[in-house]
Amino acid sequence: MLQRYFSTTGLLAGTLFFALSMSPSLIPRPDTLQGIIAGLALASGYGVGTFTVWLWKYFELPIPEQKNQNRLQVAAGSFFLLITVISLWRATIWQNSLRELMGMEADAFVQPVLVGLIAVAIFLVILFFGRLFLITKQFLARKMEPYVPPRVSFVLGLTTTFILFLLIINGVLFSQLLRMADSTYQQVDALIEPDFEQPVDSMKTGSAASILSWEEMGRQGRRFVTTGPNASDISNFTDSTTMNPIRVYVGMHASEDFDERADLALRELVRVGAFERSILILITPTGTGWIDPGSIEPIEYLHRGDIASVAAQYSYLPSPLSLIAEEDYGSEMAKALFRRVYNHWTMLPHDNRPKLYLHGLSLGALNSDHSFDLYDIIEDPFHGVLWVGPPFRKTTWRNITANRNTGSLAWLPRFRDGSVVRFSNQDGGLETGEAEWGSFRIAYLQYASDPVTFFEPSIFRREPDWMQSPRGPDVSPYLRWYPIVTGLQVTADLLTGIGNTPPGFGHEYAAVHYFDAWLALTEPEGWNDGELESLRIYFESLKSR
Repeated sequence: MLQRYFSTTGLLAGTLFFALSMSPSLIPRPDTLQGIIAGLALASGYGVGTFTVWLWKYFELPIPEQKNQNRLQVAAGSFFLLITVISLWRATIWQNSLRELMGMEADAFVQPVLVGLIAVAIFLVILFFGRLFLITKQFLARKMEPYVPPRVSFVLGLTTTFILFLLIINGVLFSQLLRMADSTYQQVDALIEPDFEQPVDSMKTGSAASILSWEEMGRQGRRFVTTGPNASDISNFTDSTTMNPIRVYVGMHASEDFDERADLALRELVRVGAFERSILILITPTGTGWIDPGSIEPIEYLHRGDIASVAAQYSYLPSPLSLIAEEDYGSEMAKALFRRVYNHWTMLPHDNRPKLYLHGLSLGALNSDHSFDLYDIIEDPFHGVLWVGPPFRKTTWRNITANRNTGSLAWLPRFRDGSVVRFSNQDGGLETGEAEWGSFRIAYLQYASDPVTFFEPSIFRREPDWMQSPRGPDVSPYLRWYPIVTGLQVTADLLTGIGNTPPGFGHEYAAVHYFDAWLALTEPEGWNDGELESLRIYFESLKSR
């Protein structure tokens, strides 16, 4: 009866994929997400099994007798069922081992019934659309058969159906969902939260005297300019003179044109005296315009408030959606801001201008990388960059990692003599190199368990270098590579992993690791070892924020 509606070989292959999907990946998974991944794996295995049978018959290869087929199916079914039972039993152990590795409570219990029901539901939905695809292809092929040979009608029907489904999904469903998401996040961005009051200090961005309107700054901008340490907070860790750090932020509501937003940012920087500080940082925010508080506060403390930072928003959408919909727009905004600030900076006397650094987290790191061309700055280079959790699509990161020194690790590379580029993780790494770190410095902070950095499309068909031994300190020893399945797992980690780990793992970067990175990159003067240790302990205490 079952064989009338389903391919037995497809179900066997799907069962195997289902079982393998229970194994751990980079990020701990709740039952609902595990069920979705298992359903996708089940459908993928089913597709592989049915395609293999079709291909076998297409080439007219010998088929075992029905009696032998039944025996093989029973034997394979029993074996795969055993693997599934073992995998469901081991799933809890695997997930808890990953949680323990990340300092989380090992209280996860994988509910096999819930996972199974979700997986079957996902599988049936995918199967429905798969069969709808085949029915459409067969219908179109039959309509073409009177005019072209059968094999040509088959190819034309398949191609036309593929284009038709792609247009419907991308042009109707995806575009509509994207418009809805953009509208929703735009409204959220415009909300004025009572927790953040408009500054009264005329030298603060967003004040009545500011070039930038408080209302047009956006939710993330208002949060950025009103939070952070003041001179009094910083003075708790040093006897030296401290200052109030300068923060400038231009929201998307300020102007529809990114060149105009960049001009507004420059004018505000000049107004508040940002170029009179010792450090100036160009921050490229994430997709929603968010700037991680833990990323900027450490360097504000390290330089005793004698620092200014500026950012310009380019999207309302979260980074994964912004990466798909507005990657070029984010790059253009970063380029415009860099061009305005850098050109002004180069006109200042060399001995009377701030040290200039670039910073970006996640999608911000990608767009920050696109903001400048090395040939445009080679005559008067700025001082360095700190790129954190760089997305796998980041060209510079990919090239450096691919051309790392022989024997160095994919998750913590060494590049040439370390005079320009250095990498760090939870355990540091920026402090030493074969050669002295030069005046222009590129620093990467990345965790081996970060799927945003270490996902790659080829993971569906081959094992990535970062999975080879020795692995990163935050990667499960139980992680194994399986064709297609591991790709589904890490893709799910990429799309849903943000916020599912404590700071210091995955894509959640801890303030104390920013502190270590900024300390090594900018080498602030005047601190003794005791003061630095006290400051580091303070940022260590913020790990749970």
